[in-house]
Amino acid sequence: MRRLAIKWDSVIVEADGTVGGHDAGATLVRRLLRLTDNPILIGPGQRRCQGFELMPVDFVDTDATVVINLDVLDSTRIWRTLREHGEKPAVMNFQWGPTTTYADEVPQLIEALSFALFPTFANSERTALAVRETVRRWTVPAVAEKSRVAWANLGFTVDHVQPRRPTPVPVVLYPAIYLSERKRPRIFIDTVERIHRKTPIRVAMRLHESHLVSELAMSLSQREWFWVGPLTATRVSYWEALASTTAFLATAAEESYGLEYVEAMAAGVIGVLPDTGWARALVPADYPYLWRTPDEAEKLLLRAVNEPEACRAELDALAGGNFTAWIAAKHNDSSFEDALLHKVTEWFG
Repeated sequence: MRRLAIKWDSVIVEADGTVGGHDAGATLVRRLLRLTDNPILIGPGQRRCQGFELMPVDFVDTDATVVINLDVLDSTRIWRTLREHGEKPAVMNFQWGPTTTYADEVPQLIEALSFALFPTFANSERTALAVRETVRRWTVPAVAEKSRVAWANLGFTVDHVQPRRPTPVPVVLYPAIYLSERKRPRIFIDTVERIHRKTPIRVAMRLHESHLVSELAMSLSQREWFWVGPLTATRVSYWEALASTTAFLATAAEESYGLEYVEAMAAGVIGVLPDTGWARALVPADYPYLWRTPDEAEKLLLRAVNEPEACRAELDALAGGNFTAWIAAKHNDSSFEDALLHKVTEWFG
């Protein structure tokens, strides 16, 4: 198998030689770097880091390396650079977010051509279907027919789950790190405000630093029952926080997968989800905590914070005995890693 190189332009390498950051992209890069021995992280400068080698793409051995690119629009440039130094560039896309979110037509076309030209591995079946639809929509049939797309649920490390730790006052999680329009935070805020008028709750918002300083976040942090702060510093503290969380209310209009929701449900957090295709893909059929209107969201979340044990028992019965075990089995990261490595071998040898 060729050596693996990971490329994501937003990556930060700390002075101690580790990948910095706690957002989804940084976490994904760290996971991909652990797939094989002696991986490469494409970035500025060249040095030996903790478990990987940092180097510019110009220094990559073209004929002995597969580049997994998280910046899909950049794949053709990566291929051209590698071609200058070898005969057989091996570039594949990793699509880990929604497709075609661009306002302009040019990046939409570039994205579609990238999916058509290079094998693409997606973080969920839903994302893979979106990739195929993007190629079909923006390219000619002869090109679309040759596209190669595979997927596996991104999943999480099951061993990270911590034992439940009940709290005196129920804790409701805002299950996102951004307050962007696509996440529809106003629905979340309005709903928990109505619930707070009926029963004591605390709300936890752990936000990316770029949104932590927003006007909305600053305003919410002034409320005594709202905790608004940065992302947890370590994976251990992240899972410890989930173990003492009662419920979450998801309000996003669109998700490519939904890792934060999956991790929370695996930790025993009762997930109140919008009745959408992306949400239904995460849970068993007939999942009872799906909302269509804000009033339904309020009703479901109110029951979750007032009767959490009854809700968990209902979910266990739905999943044949153990709901968290069902989530862990469906979204285990080892399945994702095995599927990805299998496709790398199939596509590039």
